[in-house]
Amino acid sequence: MLNQLRQAKLVWPTLAALAALGVLIGLGTWQLERKRWKETLLAKIASRVAADPQPLARITELAHSGGDIEYLHVSAAGRFHHDKERYLYAPAPSGLAWQVYAPLEIAPGRIVWINRGLVPDASKAPATRAAGQMAGETEIRGVVRLPPEKTLFTPQNDVAGNLWYWADVPALTASAFPPGMAVTALPFTIEADAQPVPPGGLPKGGVTRIALSNRHLEYAITWYGIALTLIGVYLAFAVTRLRASRPGR
Repeated sequence: MLNQLRQAKLVWPTLAALAALGVLIGLGTWQLERKRWKETLLAKIASRVAADPQPLARITELAHSGGDIEYLHVSAAGRFHHDKERYLYAPAPSGLAWQVYAPLEIAPGRIVWINRGLVPDASKAPATRAAGQMAGETEIRGVVRLPPEKTLFTPQNDVAGNLWYWADVPALTASAFPPGMAVTALPFTIEADAQPVPPGGLPKGGVTRIALSNRHLEYAITWYGIALTLIGVYLAFAVTRLRASRPGR
């Protein structure tokens, strides 16, 4: 067999085809593994979001011990500093919109940033939604979110203009409270639930996105399909070479 391959000058093409086939099959199998991982993650997120809320103290304890707190359902009580709202750019299909972040003071000098939800640009100014600026002790239920990592494609936050593209907790805190004011922010944010709806209907909570993209099966089929195509092309090529190398041809 090896002599036939040599005579037909198929040794190197065969080795190259086998190497490429191994890579393609490996990529397809990796995508199937990613599919299983993504399905497990989606199931975990759905379970956590739907669970009864845990006390904020429990979440804080888990965070300090390095526990996995992302997407846990939490209940927090405190007093909002509505005058220190920060606005994250969040364009919607209906037009320009903003996610409203407000610090919730849970103890003297201790806050957690709450993503209260979405407001259209016309209702960005607090005076246009005064009914929703709850005063006094307020209980908030929502989903724990860890601050996202800034990528190369994420614009710089415009701190002076109160225009934010990602929830940088230390920067949010520094921009909202004077330097001499001793304020400590928890190292995560809370995305408020859609219910109960605040008076006046705004901000509109429930912005947590749990429908993560899961196209790994499609990708796996693509890689396996390319592998099958490679096999077909190689066989056609090899048969042609073998026939041409036969004596008397």
